[in-house]
Parts: sequence; C-alpha cells; structure tokens
Amino acid sequence: MAQTVDLVLEGGGVKGIGLVGAISVLEEHGMTFARVAGASAGAIVGSLVAAGMGAAQLQTLMASLDYTRFRDDTRLDHVPVVGKGLSLWMDHGLYAGDYFHGWVRDQLAGLGVHSFADLYRPDPGSSLPAAEQYKLVVMASDVSRGRLLRLPWDYTVDDIDPGKQMVADAVRASMSIPFFFRPVTLAVPKAAPSVLVDGGMLSNFPVDTFDRTDGKPPRWPTIGIKLSAQQVPNQVEHEVKGDLSLALGMLGTMQSWYDQMHLNDPAVIKRTIFVDTFGVNATDFSIDKQTQQKLFDSGQAAAEKFLAAQSP
Repeated sequence: MAQTVDLVLEGGGVKGIGLVGAISVLEEHGMTFARVAGASAGAIVGSLVAAGMGAAQLQTLMASLDYTRFRDDTRLDHVPVVGKGLSLWMDHGLYAGDYFHGWVRDQLAGLGVHSFADLYRPDPGSSLPAAEQYKLVVMASDVSRGRLLRLPWDYTVDDIDPGKQMVADAVRASMSIPFFFRPVTLAVPKAAPSVLVDGGMLSNFPVDTFDRTDGKPPRWPTIGIKLSAQQVPNQVEHEVKGDLSLALGMLGTMQSWYDQMHLNDPAVIKRTIFVDTFGVNATDFSIDKQTQQKLFDSGQAAAEKFLAAQSP
C-alpha cells in the first residue's frame, strides 16, 4: 500500500551506501518521499532522492562510483613532499572536493534539477511557511558565524534568494568534512563571506526538521535512517589513531552529543532505522565492493526489521 513519508538521513561518508539499502526497502513497501533532509552523506543521497532518483538507480550509481576519485588534488599538491601539508594549512583541507562537486551537479542535472527552484513544491497543508516548502533541506555548518544553516531555508537570513542557489553547491558544503575536504565559501551580500563545512558538525541527524510547529497532528510519518547500530544513551564510539582521526573524533563527539538529545527520546527511536555499519570509517574512500555490498545489505536488513516492528 502506498504511503507518503518524510525522510531524514544521517551523514557518514562512504557509509551512506547503507542509506541506499534502507531506502530500497522503504520504496519496495510502497513508500514515497514528500521531503528529504540530510547532512553530509545524507545530503548527497537525499538530494538524489528529492530529485526523483529511484532506489534501483541509486544502487547502480553507488556501486559504479570510484570513491577514490573523491580524494582529488588541491592546487598545492604539486609541491614535492609538503604538498598535502600546505593544502591543509592554506586551503584548510587535504582534498579539493571539486570532483565530487562536478559529479553531484551532473547527477542532479540528469534528473532536471539545477537550482533549488527546481525542488520547490507549494504545500498549503504544511505548517512550513511558503518560503520553506522545498523537497530538500541540506544541513551545513557556518563556522564564520557559529551557526547551523538549513539550506535553502536559511539563505534568506542573509538576503540570498534561495531559489537561485545551486543544489550541488549546498550539498558540496554539507559534505565538507573538516580538515579532509576544502571548505566552501558562501558570498553574503553586504557582509563578509561565510565559510561552510560539514553539516554533521552541528547536526548529523536532524530528525525533527519536518515536525509540525502548529500543534496539528502530522499528515504522514517521518522516518529517520541512522548510520550506526542503536547504542545505549550518551554512548558514542570513535576510533582514534592519529591527529586527524583525533580531530574527527572530537567533532563527532560534539555532533553526537547534540543528536543524543533526540535519540534519548523514545518517540524518536520509534521512527528511526538504525543501520549497523560494522566500524567502517566514513573517510575510507578505498572501500572495496564486498564492504559496499555488506553496508547495502545491512541497510536493507535494518529497514525490514524497522517495518516489522511497526506492524500491529
């Protein structure tokens, strides 16, 4: 039986393959996605879902992707020996992120989506104001002004026309893992530009994005997909092996602390699919096909378990 739902997708780098597995099961059970929100990998997958890409096409796309190409050179990499160090110091990221930006832009263009205007859907029954009725919401962290940006919603805060902004630009900002990918600069009218990084730094699992604010009951459910097995409250795990992993672990602890405020709520747990990702590192862009399939299968199994628990 067909059912409309809103979808919220957690970030997690290459572990996002697990999101695709879970989405494939939801789709098989007749679910259609009215709106999608996500951070980092969740923004990548979410943008394609919001643009109309089905689960089968998503699976084929992810399986054919050469993830190692995401580790593209910056302008300083040609400097012998110290190139990567200079990239981190001067460009604030080991990798340029240009290959990814072009890839996601091309994928969205193939689906007829360029700017956020292409994802605007008037919805009179929503509690969202008319200016926020888009099919996609992408999380980005503005480190210049110390704030979470929900794009395209929060473009208007800086007098930027959201409909004219490119979806690929917002997704590229959301996946900018600090120190790993070069940050994205957002031009702000009559003010200094903002430097944007991974939305997961401030909210990696924004499960309440589409919750009604007018006191009326929801018209349909929100389903969240989280890229970790369910943990005991306030417990997060990060493997630390060096300076970069320490920095990423600290960032992950901050974002997990924020999201734990949601995950301690039984009502949130009830609407969340927890995908076991077997300790795969979010930045393991050399991930092999066997591990990719394992993540996809885990997403499917988690979604089947979730749906079985919803049955009367």
